[in-house]
Amino acid sequence: MSDSANSPAILVEGVSKRFGRVLALDEVSLSVPQGQMFALLGPNGAGKTTLIDILCTIQKPDSGRAEVAGIDVAKHPLKVRHHLGVVFQEATLDTRLSVEENLDFHGLVYQMSRADRRRRIDEMLALVELSDWRDALVKTLSAGMRRRLEIARGLMHSPRILFLDEPTVGLDAQSRAKIWSYLDTLRKSEDLTIVVTTHYIEEVDACDTICIIDHGKILAHGTPDALKQAHAEPLLRVGPRTPQAHAALMERFTGTVQAADGQLVIRSSEITVDAILEEFGNQLRQVTVDQPSLESVFLTLTGRDLREARATPAKKRGRG
Repeated sequence: MSDSANSPAILVEGVSKRFGRVLALDEVSLSVPQGQMFALLGPNGAGKTTLIDILCTIQKPDSGRAEVAGIDVAKHPLKVRHHLGVVFQEATLDTRLSVEENLDFHGLVYQMSRADRRRRIDEMLALVELSDWRDALVKTLSAGMRRRLEIARGLMHSPRILFLDEPTVGLDAQSRAKIWSYLDTLRKSEDLTIVVTTHYIEEVDACDTICIIDHGKILAHGTPDALKQAHAEPLLRVGPRTPQAHAALMERFTGTVQAADGQLVIRSSEITVDAILEEFGNQLRQVTVDQPSLESVFLTLTGRDLREARATPAKKRGRG
């Protein structure tokens, strides 16, 4: 494929990947236009980590093909890596070095000249508002500051595509909002394509395209509005008072999903608020109605709560 302005940043055609008896990816196909903010959503074990690992040349597909920046990831992995910036969920900064030293070392790995490294360090630290901490040891930084530094490091060599695996996990709401603000600025100032995975589904409402994957298959792919129109429905969120009420609700409504906060989520098409109050009454602490949203899209398509089983740093890469 030619590396033209009209070529997609990422192209995946019929990619499959198996680990023993587990089919992690099952003939996955998708395309990501240049300059987009693209979100990949899926529960643990859905296949999203395996797909990202293939695109980042960490794994090779068993079949099918994938291109990044117009380059085949299996045939020319080193060329692909020069176009990629990657920020994994697990922290990889050297906490014994300073902020500047971490960025400078990354530039050396990518064989950047000293002048380019100095210029780029200044630009990146200004972008993520860490210029005043240039000489600080990384071990003295807050979690949010470290995450911003990792993003700056991933951009040191001016990649065309930035992959972020759970960029805001473990951060407070203010830090999470700031990270997304940086990413939006980055996309415009760096002419960047950004691919992100997250368990905070409310964060991806501003993305250009969302891809929902489960059991190695693409379930839906489109803009947030298009996905809501096609798949979203109101949901009843109920809080059972006792384990007995919990069990009764689970048995009564077979499509019920247990949310991360212990509440149960029931599709409004199964029963109305008045009907569930009449049937279960004082067995419930509360009943609320969630209007159509990306969360209801995800629940409808996968039958699971995205936040229910969050990935952990110890999780082995290449299987998720």
